[in-house]
Amino acid sequence: MYEIGADGANSAVRNAMGVQYVSWKYDHTGVVATLQLAEESENTTAWQRFLPTGPIALLPLNSKQSSLVWSTSPEHAKELLNLPEERFVDALNDALWKQYPRSKGIDACTAWVGSILHRLGLPDGAQRQLPPSICEITPNSRAAFPLAFGHSTKYIAPGVVLIGDAAHRVHPLAGQGVNLGFGDIKDLTELLTDALYSGLDITHSDWMQKYETTRQRHNVPTQLCVDALYRLYAYNIPPFVLARSIGLQITNALHPVKKLLMSHATT
Repeated sequence: MYEIGADGANSAVRNAMGVQYVSWKYDHTGVVATLQLAEESENTTAWQRFLPTGPIALLPLNSKQSSLVWSTSPEHAKELLNLPEERFVDALNDALWKQYPRSKGIDACTAWVGSILHRLGLPDGAQRQLPPSICEITPNSRAAFPLAFGHSTKYIAPGVVLIGDAAHRVHPLAGQGVNLGFGDIKDLTELLTDALYSGLDITHSDWMQKYETTRQRHNVPTQLCVDALYRLYAYNIPPFVLARSIGLQITNALHPVKKLLMSHATT
C-alpha cells in the first residue's frame, strides 16, 4: 500500500522522504476570503486585475459567491486583515474599480495593434469585462499566507507518493495551484485504476514512476511560466507594461493559442 502525502506546502510527509525541495519566497502575501456578490449572475468566469501592489483575483464559487486571492505586500496584507468587514469590502471594491493613470504612449500602441487585429477580423481587445461589485464577505473567512515557489524533485519514494501543494507550489496569480493539484489526483487515479483492471500490482514502482514523470512534465513548465508572469508583472516600467499589454492582446485575439493555453491550464 502507498501513503499519499497531501499535507500542504509544509508537508511532513515530504520532509520524512528526505527529498530535495527547490523553493524561493516572493515578497508578497496572499489575502483570501469568501465574497458575496452584490448581484446574482451566472458567475462562471474568473476575473483578475493587476494592481501596482500585485494581482487581485476573483474565482467563481456559485451564482452569488466568489473566492478572493489578493496578492500584496506583507504590510498591506496585515492592514487588510485588521480592517472591519465593511471597510475591507470598501477597500476591495476600490481595488477592483479604481482607475489608475495610463500612459498615452502605451494606449496609442495597443490601439494601433487593435486596429490591425480588427482589420484581420480578430478581436481587438477594445471590449473590457467589468468586475463584479462585492456587497459583503463571509464572516471569519479572511486569512493570509506568504507566497512562494516550491517544487519537490521527487514525487515518489518506496511506499509514498506526493500530490498537490506537498509536491509543488505556485504563485496564485494565474489560479493554477488548485488545477495542478486536481491534475495530480486525476492522473494518479487513472494510473491506479489501469493497474487494478489489468490485474497488476498497484505498488509496483513502474506505476508510481509513470505518475511522477507525467506530472513533472506538466507541472514544472506551468510553474515556471507562472513565475515568469509574476516577474513580468512585478515591473511597472513602460517597456514591460507595453510588452505584456500587447502580448495579452494578441493572445486573446488568437483563439487557437488561447484554447491551447486554457487546455494546458486545466489539465
